[in-house]
Amino acid sequence: MPKEVKSRAAKVDTKSGKAKKDPNAPKRPLSAYMYFSQENRNTVKDDNPDASFGDLGKLLGAKWKDMTDDQKKPYNKKADDDKVRYEREKASYDARA
Repeated sequence: MPKEVKSRAAKVDTKSGKAKKDPNAPKRPLSAYMYFSQENRNTVKDDNPDASFGDLGKLLGAKWKDMTDDQKKPYNKKADDDKVRYEREKASYDARA
């Protein structure tokens, strides 16, 4: 019985798990919310200095949810531009591979 357990344990240890990402692959595009979050995180953090990382995320999410579509437009534009960039770089990357 111990031999069988050892062999199973060895198989589990040798598994690599996830495949490694290619460092030359293009970075995925950011969402409109992520652009908003990057731009406003410091402001929210200054307003709430005792807030934890999770609390900051909740506050940012609530702020994003309260915004109108017109207020979200600049972030949606950035996200759309980033998506175009990603698709262009991905096509170039796939052509090389």
